[in-house]
Parts: sequence; C-alpha cells; structure tokens
Amino acid sequence: MQFGILGPLAIRTAEGESISVGGLRPRALLALLLLDAGRPVGVERLIDGQYGDDPPAGAAGAIQAHVSRLRRSLPADLIEFNGAGYRLAVDPDDVDVHRFERLAREGHRLLAAGHHERAARSLRDALGLWHGPALADVADAPFAPPQVTRLEEVRLAAREDLVEAELALPEGTSTAELRQLVAANPLRERLRGQLMRALHASGQQAAALAVFDEARRLLAEELGADPSPELAALHLAILRGDEPRERATGRRLPAQLTSFVGRAAELDRIDSLRDSRLITLTGPGGTGKTRLAIEAARRRGRDTCFVDLSPLDDGGQVPQAVLGALGLRETGLRSLDLDRSDPTDRIAAALADHELLLILDNCEHVIASAAVLVRRLLDACPGLAVLATSREPLGLTGETLVPLVPLAVPPPGTDLDEAAGYPAVQLFADRAAAVRPGFAMRPEVVEICATLEGLPLAIELAAARVRSFTAPEIASRLKEHGRFALLSRGDRTAAVRHQTLYAVVEWSWSLLSPDEREMARRFSVFSGGASIEAVERVCGPGEVLADLVDKSLVEASDGRYRMFDTIRLFCAERLAEAGEEERLRDAHAAYFLDLAQRADPWLRRAEQLDWLARLAVEHSNFGAALRHAVQTDPETALRLIAALSAYWWLSGRRGQAASSALSLLGSLGTEAPVRMEEEYVLCVLQAVPDASPAQWARAEEIMRSLDRELRHPFAAVMWGMVAGPPARDSARTRQFGSDPWSRAMVSLGRGMLNLLDGRVADAERELTETLESFRVVGERWGMAQGFEWLGTIANWRGDWARARWLWGQALDLQEQLGALDEMVDVLCRRASGLLREGDFPAVDADLRRAAELERRTGRSHRPALIALGRGELARVQGDHSEARAQYTEALSIVSPGTYVGESVRLQVLSALGRLAEAGGDLAEAGLRHGEALALAHAVPAADLADVAEGQAGLALLDGRAERAAFLLGVGVALRGMAVVGDRDVAGVAAGATEAVGAERFAAAFARGAALDRDRALTALS
Repeated sequence: MQFGILGPLAIRTAEGESISVGGLRPRALLALLLLDAGRPVGVERLIDGQYGDDPPAGAAGAIQAHVSRLRRSLPADLIEFNGAGYRLAVDPDDVDVHRFERLAREGHRLLAAGHHERAARSLRDALGLWHGPALADVADAPFAPPQVTRLEEVRLAAREDLVEAELALPEGTSTAELRQLVAANPLRERLRGQLMRALHASGQQAAALAVFDEARRLLAEELGADPSPELAALHLAILRGDEPRERATGRRLPAQLTSFVGRAAELDRIDSLRDSRLITLTGPGGTGKTRLAIEAARRRGRDTCFVDLSPLDDGGQVPQAVLGALGLRETGLRSLDLDRSDPTDRIAAALADHELLLILDNCEHVIASAAVLVRRLLDACPGLAVLATSREPLGLTGETLVPLVPLAVPPPGTDLDEAAGYPAVQLFADRAAAVRPGFAMRPEVVEICATLEGLPLAIELAAARVRSFTAPEIASRLKEHGRFALLSRGDRTAAVRHQTLYAVVEWSWSLLSPDEREMARRFSVFSGGASIEAVERVCGPGEVLADLVDKSLVEASDGRYRMFDTIRLFCAERLAEAGEEERLRDAHAAYFLDLAQRADPWLRRAEQLDWLARLAVEHSNFGAALRHAVQTDPETALRLIAALSAYWWLSGRRGQAASSALSLLGSLGTEAPVRMEEEYVLCVLQAVPDASPAQWARAEEIMRSLDRELRHPFAAVMWGMVAGPPARDSARTRQFGSDPWSRAMVSLGRGMLNLLDGRVADAERELTETLESFRVVGERWGMAQGFEWLGTIANWRGDWARARWLWGQALDLQEQLGALDEMVDVLCRRASGLLREGDFPAVDADLRRAAELERRTGRSHRPALIALGRGELARVQGDHSEARAQYTEALSIVSPGTYVGESVRLQVLSALGRLAEAGGDLAEAGLRHGEALALAHAVPAADLADVAEGQAGLALLDGRAERAAFLLGVGVALRGMAVVGDRDVAGVAAGATEAVGAERFAAAFARGAALDRDRALTALS
C-alpha cells in the first residue's frame, strides 16, 4: 500500500484503489503513525498529538477506539500493538513523507559530492511528491503545526539544493521561479545568492546587483544586520565582472571562508593527472599547498577525506589521525577484548571497496610514516587515490609531483593596471577588500607583493593589516624589517616554516602591544583551540584576546578561539624565552584535569551525550596536557588518565591514550603512588594489550585488594570487560557505590551472570530491573545492555515481536553513543534470532548492515561473527557449499585466546559439526564437535548448551538415539531453557523420538535437564 500526507491524506492499495478514512480523529491518528511508519508510537504521545495539553479523562480509551476504527478501514494486521505503543507495520518508503526526506538527503549528498545531474534528478523526484500543504486535512490537530513547519523547511532546503545543482548544469535554472522563491522568502540569503548567480550567468549583471541591494536594505530594516560574508563576496565578484563559478563542495573538506585566487596552471595540471593515484604538491611553507589541494578536490567531485597531519608529534600517530578523519574510531565498551588491531589494516579493510580521494596535508614532519601508510593503502585499496601536501616528495614509485612556487609578481616598472592582473597582486587586493570595503589599489601594493616574493600566506597576513595601516605604511614597515626573503637551512622538516613564515609572523609580532604579546605567547599552550573560560583560567584576563582576533593572530568561531599553527609555534618560542613555559603548561594541565574530573560523573547520567561532545571538542588539549604531565608530573598524569578513562572508552578513543599510558608506566614500573592504586589500574587498562605481564599482575593484585567503593567506578566496569565475568562471591560488587548508576551496574552484572549460568528466570527479572534503573538514571550504554539481553531471552522463548523491538531499542541507543562495534554484535545476534523465526530476508539485511558497520570499525572478531551468520543462513537454505566457505572464513579470522574469541570459535566449530552431520560425515562431525568441547573451560554454561546439542546430533548419527535425547536435556540444563525455533534441535529430537519412542525420549531428556552445571559438564565429556 502507498500512503500520502504531503497534501490531503491519501491511501492506495497495490491495485491502485483508493481507501478513505472517516473522521478527523482517526485521520489524525493515522497521520501520526505514518510520521513514524514502522516504529512504535507510545499511547501518551498519541494522546498529546490528538488533544494537546488538555486531553479528556478517557483519552486512552478514545485512542483505542480510533485505532479500532482505523483497523476497520485498513488491513487488519497493519496496526500492531505492544508494550511500547501502536506501530503501523509498513515500509517507511511506502509513505510519501519518508520517501521525500530520503530523496532529499540523497540529493544533498550527491550535490556535496559534485554529482550535479544525479542530485537534480533525486531532488526533482523528492519535490514531485508534494501535492499541496503537508497534513492538509489534519492541520488543526495539535501535533500538525510543528511537523508542517519542519517539513516546509526541509522542502525549501531541497528547493535550494535543486537550484544549486541546476546552476552547475548547462541548462541552468529558471530565474522566474527563483524570483518567486525569493519573494516568498525575502530574508533567505542562500536563495538571494542563487538568484544573483543565475542572473549574472544570463548576462543580467545590473539585475543581480539590484537583488543584493534589496537584500542589504531588508536585512538592515528587519534584522539590523549586514549581508553575510558569502553574499558580500558574491556581490563583489559580480561588480568585478568575474566569471560565474559553481560551488562544488567535496565531502569532509574543510570549509573555506575566502575565495580561491591564482594557481590556474597548477589546477589544470592536477586535472590532467586524474589517472595518477598518488599526487604530491611540493613547495616551501606558505605557498598555498593546502588550499590548492582543497580546491583541486572540489573540482574532482568525488568522495574525499581530508587529514591534517600538522598537529602530530611523531609518525606513529599518522594511522590514528587517518582513522579519526574517516570516522573509524574504536567505539563502545565491547571492544575491550585483548585483541590487537593494526590501525593501517583497519583503514585498508574499511576502504577496500570504496572510491575515495584521501588528502594527507602537512606530511613533512612525519614523511617516512606517511610514505609507509600511503604505500600500503595504495596496494590494498584499488579505488583509493592520494593527494599529499609536503615540503618534499614522499619518495614512492609512481608518485607524480606538482611543485608550487610563490605566486607571480609584476616585474619592476609594470603599469598599475597591468600589475593588477598578476596573481600575487590579485590575492592582496581580494583579501584587503574583504577587511576594508572600498579598498583601492595603489602602487605600494605591487611593492609589498614583490618584497614578499609572492608568498601567499605572507601576502594574506600583510593584507589583513589593511584594517590598521595604509598600504604605504605596510610597505615602509617591510622595508625597515627587511627579513621576508625566502630562506632555506636545509632542514627537511622545519627549515622553510621557521625561516620564511617565521619572518612573516615575527613581523606581525612586532606590531603587538606588550599586553598582546603576553596573551599571544601564553595562548600558545592550547592545542586545537580554547574557550574563553579556559583562556582566562590559564592565561589571565581575556580582554586582550579580542585584539589578537582583530589582528589575525587568533581566529574566533562558534565561541572558541584558535591560533594558526605556524603562529602558535612562533609564540611558543617566545613563551620559552620569557621563562613562563613550565608554569603555563602546568596551569593548562590543571585546568583540563579539573574539566575532566567535573565531566566524569555526568558521563554516567542522562547528560552523557552532551558531555561527551563537550569533551570531544577539547580532545587535542587533553592530549597535550597528558603528554606534558607524563614528562613532568606523573601523579597529575595518572589523575588525567583516570578522569578521562570513561570518556575515552565511551567515545572510542582508547587507542589514542595508549602511547601516553605506556610512557607513564615506563617511569612507574609496577609501583603505584600512595593512594593512587585505582589510577594505576586505569593506566594499565589504557595500555592493554601492551602493558607488561608484571604491570598486569600488579593491577590484578590491586583489584583483588580493593574491597571497597571505588573513587572511579568505571574502573570496575572496564576491568570486568577485560578480565572476564567476575565470580559470584567476588568483592567486585563492593567496588561500586550506592548511587543509582552503581546499583544499576551491579544489577546488570548479576543479570549477566545469571544468564551465562543458565538461570534465565533470575536473569530476566534482574535485567528488567536493571533496564528500569538505567532508564531512571538516563544512562544509554546500560539501557542498551538491558534491551539487548532481554531481547535474547524473548527470542529464545519465541516472542518474536518483543525480541525485535528490544533489539531495535538497543541499536538505537548504541547508535546515539556511536558504539558501532556493539551495533555489529547486536545485529549479528538479531540475525541469529530472525533465522530461528524464519525471516530470511531480514537476516540478510541485518548481516549486510553489520558488514557495512564493521568496515567502519575494523575490529577483529566481528568479521567472524558476520561470516558465521552468513554460513548459518546458507546452511538453513540448503547451500552447504556456501555454508562451508563462510564457516571456514570465520574460523580463519577469529583470534583465539580471548574470552570473546573463544566463544565465537566454539560457535563456528559447532556449526561445522552440524554441517558435517547434514552430509553424513561422522568422522568430520566428531572432529569438529570434539574441538568445540575442548573449549568448554573457556566459555560460560549458556555457550556450552550449543556444544551439548551438537554432541546430541553426533550421537544420533552414530545410532545412539537415547544418548542424543539425554544430551538435548543437558543443553536445556546448561542454558536454562529450550530455544524455540531451533531447527537443529528439533531435527535431532524428531529423529531420536522416532528411534526410541516418545516415552524413552522423554525420560532420557528429563534426566539430562535435571543435571546441575558440574554434572552436565561431566556428562559432556
């Protein structure tokens, strides 16, 4: 069926017949369900949507009556009900509003990637779904106005995207329609700019300028504001008569706030090298390599990832920087197993099947490591191309060099009008006009550009001074200093930056007042920017900061202040000369330690997403503070590691703390400072798996001795994830506090132990209480665990709908956290349940999604889980050859020796045994089931149930039907219940019953089911 709410409510069957729904309330209820098609909508939300803030006393009953009325108009099974509310069981793509939003998103993505024609098609399809005002015949319902406003905004954004795509196509766009859009949305600057571009492209320059004048007047009258810098720059370009230029924005490219000037020859050269997989832009610092790389990528219009290597301290951090830029962070607490994962291998696995342009910017100080990474990635990823910027080549076979020299400057005596056409002079004029509207060319501009020898960064810094000085004054100061010629000392990593750009920054420094110099040098301790609060706590009163922003030594954006790296390095030298470095870096570390300690408790509450985002903004500062503390103050370093551990684990950044943790352990050895035992344990956990056996043993000793509430409660969680489930009489439960989160975590531990030990009823009760406790706290990771394992129990019981809903809730929460690893695990678990349910297409969909997520995470055991799931699907569908191939692949991937790895290995071996049984190969089945049984010591009772049931199949094949019945009972004893829908167990049970009769089967089965765990293990051997 097809549903429409982008206009009057419309329902059509597959045969094209219309269905009408009578009554305003039932239609409004259907519209509410359609807005969340395929997802449950709670009764309270339906009441709010129908009645607003003043529902009648019998509102819940009224909702039920409206649902009954809808069910009489629609197919009976279309509206489902479960504990979460009502769900319209339709594919969201069968509802016009969801199809519209999907097509609009797809069009936006294609536009960003530079695929203008495809973007236009997708956006036209999206906009064609509108047949009038959205929710037209239920517009008076309380829920409707906000939804209408939202959808109209999405519609307008899609119209803007369509215009943007059409402007890049030969046929262009309709200026008449654009004028109508602008008239309807007079303050929408993007539309204004598009109309100006369209008019300019059609030769109507005066009309385009008139559009800008009208915008300037309206903005001043209505908002008291000036046009945006982008609109003003477009106005200036039209005034100059510049050729219209389409805006092509590559995915993940840094946004540029200024126009691109010059380098036409270099851009053409790069365009001609589209078949080259490695291009390196070389040249001295400040020649504009980064900006040229970004512009070249925009022109290519393919998926792009930009990686800035300038903040790195050593080459070993290069793969981690690429991982972060690609979004391949280590996410979720389930990644705490001890497996090793080479970051380069993870990148290669994620990009193996992708077409991508990878920009590696500022390679010079990590040249060797960057070259090694590029070589490995180009070998492993046929769709990958690399565009590098460096002061010297990477030195790889097949590398194509595009050398950059400073911009061309006019020869002495060149006429001023002719000189204005040289790129260096154009750049100065463009940047000067941006900071001083109405700036007029003078002969001194040519002199300035010649003195600076066309170096782009030097020219831009000089042009920025036009705010404070005239062109003759700038030229005079340059003559007085006389230190701006390009120099080279032959130092590969720093010579050009410290001799050429150093002179430019030194000149800027000379223009500062004493107070401004003090703030500039102190600000250099920050890495990645800072808030005003941080600046004032570390550097002193922040009033002078505005002066530094005005003089272009610091930039301000979204409430944060950042210093360009070249300037920061210069200012750091001045800080050391002033004798303030140690004190300022100590203050910097103290501030960020305080921030981390303040944030830590909030990571265990409902506000955890906000605090994770806040900490992520300061990630570079945390790293700088930790590196300083490791070298100068081990106790502060330990406190930082302890305070940040939950943040690192929850946000998937544990690999980036390992190097500092190892360095700190190198100085501490196995001795924890007094009263800092917990901090020492957390340091060891951050260094896993590279901590030494002695350090690990010391951490174990400390954890056994801490029979009290921990100051850092997350330490107990992480220790449990690494060291494995605790024993029931362990003191670890006493390491949690009495606060709601700690009580919920203890309850989760008990629930998990009960489930692993086969006490399903106790586990379900405990996990239900756990879920409610975490819901009260608002902590998403704990809630996700409760949903996941309750879903497993519901699926075992055969409550398919509830299991699906529970697993869906777990996935939603883990997606909020960004826990991609754990999403893969739940998808594989759900696929296994769906296989028992018999929904093969859903199994395939979950495994495909899991594989896509796994490519982004690259964790070790998860490809084995996915291959196992695919093998099980193939085996159930009768494709034994494919099943064997998938099982074999899974067995080759999984890493033995870890708790998780052994569990997966056991499942794969049992599956191979069952496959052999299906083929009648008794020897092979015995071998595989025997290998699975050998792992019994390493896995919990619930996993051993698979071993028992596998042995049962082997016994039946061997003619021991009564033994098979007994082992099936043993499986129930170990797991705590029988699993509904298990085809293997059902087949063995049927065969054994036929062989020995129902009465003997039941008696043997009952004997097995009555065993405790120890006796059940004995029975297996």
